Amino acid sequence: MAAQQRHDFQDNMAQRMQACTACHGEQGRAAPDGYYPRLAGKPVGYLYNQLRNFREGRRNYQLMTQLLAPLNDGYLLEIAEHFAALELPYPAPARVIASAQTLQRGEQLALRGDATRQLPACATCHGAALTGVLPATPGLLGLPRDYLNAQLGAWRNGQRKAQAPDCMADIALALAPDDVAAVSAWLATRPVPVPARAATASPARSPLACGSVH
Repeated sequence: MAAQQRHDFQDNMAQRMQACTACHGEQGRAAPDGYYPRLAGKPVGYLYNQLRNFREGRRNYQLMTQLLAPLNDGYLLEIAEHFAALELPYPAPARVIASAQTLQRGEQLALRGDATRQLPACATCHGAALTGVLPATPGLLGLPRDYLNAQLGAWRNGQRKAQAPDCMADIALALAPDDVAAVSAWLATRPVPVPARAATASPARSPLACGSVH
């Protein structure tokens, strides 16, 4: 009789989170296809809010909803804290094909906004370095262009929602399709600074009242 191979199981969060990293990449570094985003190092409040959003139907992806449905808020917070604590290096940005004019428009929207259309800069809420703001605003760097496009599209068509007031939905609806293409292209070309830490929130910093943050 062949000896049975022994598999050691350690009951810790890293072992339990294999259900997440099977799609989101080793240690939550992101999947190579660009569809499953990075989890490692995101602000804990953002991760916790998104887990709740999937569980409660504000974000639509059946696999995530089924996975999270039996989990209570306390365990969702443990998951968020686990991934938020992982400080792992980012890969270099992938090559993006876009015109100089498109990238210039994307830089304007990301860093300065467009006052003529009452569009705030991405940096207003996501931090001057675009690496996020504690406790619940994510960074925008290190994400593939396709993922950024998909998420802005989901905000625009109502497939993605947040707790009211839903400021991202308002901003996404105000963006023209060319604006979405431009800002996603520019963001995807930017390297992530080292260290890639979220900024500390300033109570008077953002003019927007966003339900997922406040």
